Amino acid sequence: MARDFTLSLTDGETEALADKSAPPVHSPPGASLFPNLLLLWTLLNCGLGGSAQGPGEWTPWGSWSRCSSSCGRGVSVRSRRCIWLSGLPWGSPSLGPTHLCPQDCPPGAIPFRDLQCALYNGHPVLGTQKTYQWVPFYGAPNQCDLHCLAEGHAFYHTFGRVLDGTPCSPGAQGLCVAGRCLSAGCDGLLGSDAREDHCGRCGGANESCLFVQRVFRDSGAFAGYWNVTLIPEGARHIRVAHRSRNHLALIGVDGRHVLNGNWAVSPPGTYEAAGTRVVYTRAAGPEETLRAAGPTSQDLLLQVLLQEPNPGIEFEFWLPRERYGPFQAQAQALGWSLRQPQPREVEPQPAEAPAAPAAGSPRTPPPAPDPCSPCPDARGRAHRLLHYCGGDFVFRARVLSRLQQAQETRYEVRVQLIYKNRSPLRALEYVWALGRCPCPRLDLHREYLLAVQRLISPDGTRDRLLLPHTGYARAWSPAEDSRVRLAARHCPA
Repeated sequence: MARDFTLSLTDGETEALADKSAPPVHSPPGASLFPNLLLLWTLLNCGLGGSAQGPGEWTPWGSWSRCSSSCGRGVSVRSRRCIWLSGLPWGSPSLGPTHLCPQDCPPGAIPFRDLQCALYNGHPVLGTQKTYQWVPFYGAPNQCDLHCLAEGHAFYHTFGRVLDGTPCSPGAQGLCVAGRCLSAGCDGLLGSDAREDHCGRCGGANESCLFVQRVFRDSGAFAGYWNVTLIPEGARHIRVAHRSRNHLALIGVDGRHVLNGNWAVSPPGTYEAAGTRVVYTRAAGPEETLRAAGPTSQDLLLQVLLQEPNPGIEFEFWLPRERYGPFQAQAQALGWSLRQPQPREVEPQPAEAPAAPAAGSPRTPPPAPDPCSPCPDARGRAHRLLHYCGGDFVFRARVLSRLQQAQETRYEVRVQLIYKNRSPLRALEYVWALGRCPCPRLDLHREYLLAVQRLISPDGTRDRLLLPHTGYARAWSPAEDSRVRLAARHCPA
């Protein structure tokens, strides 16, 4: 698991962490009422909006406090006071907005949440004299509580809230502040709803860029690579799509193909090009897409490898206004004179018929046969009962994507109906299966009834849904739905 947030402590942070291990102090009944009344009195006298609407008025905002973190992404706040009547400050300071203050981390720094859990290592907890070694646990619902897993044991304990500035989860952008997970707006303020517009300006209204949206309909006279458009430097929110057996190709300023060059079809995936990531997808049908967030740091040339007449290639992107004129001039220069057709003709053919290139010309290699052998038959009432009763989760889901890694297959699924769950499920979940040829194998865009197990790694850093080998994965149908509901009645109590 990638640890994106690490932290080393300042003296003040060490004191704050030390306070977390101290026994709670119990206040007498009603003791918490006075601070609330005091705050209400202050607001009434100074006004909710910060203007003087009574005998008091707000002081100017103070300077930003020291960052809560000396390493990683911390938070900083500023405050002000109400000056009441004779000019004396009244009440507690009013805290203002919270903003991010990223800090560089030295190599080997301990992640902040790990450090908070480690404070309880070797100390008796849970009302016994037993001691444990604790590591963060991310499977519990509230991300801003300090959930720690006892190493070597199958339980975790919650030690209250995490400290402000703790990342909500590994890899996430949100930070915990006062027990809530807040994401920063583009202005750097936590909880802000400020967002970048399509031009990349914080809080803008798309007034500094233009939307380019066109369809390339040129069918070409020969098979081969044909220029479609220039994607200029500074382009954002790029999208290209078409439906045919042709293939999109992308060339950088150095003249090298980023994908689908030299008559070879590249695999779907993410490619680095011109300072951005280009996501290349190819569906089971004759459909291809290119997407990139941008902005591009260099020009890119979009081409199409024609194998059949072009039905149309849609492309769009947002471009700064000052770059639109040069783009128009460069796009016109990509006319017929710069095209380099290959010496073979394109014959109109039905979509389902394979293209027949002329002898002696290079051709796209046929797809490799499926190396996975058929899965063994695993059906029947006994198999359903075994996995339903023994599984941690049973739900109906639609398969959205499949990613094959070294010795694992990861499915992204949309959960649609839950029959059994031992902890909350999100609308989008990952289901993992062992091996590059898992059994059962899930097909894209189909709905299944799945019985999966919860698998927590020994160090507590990964909490996965695992589809066991030859486990329960049936195509959903009303009949299968009835069988699953019936199986629930026969599980042992």
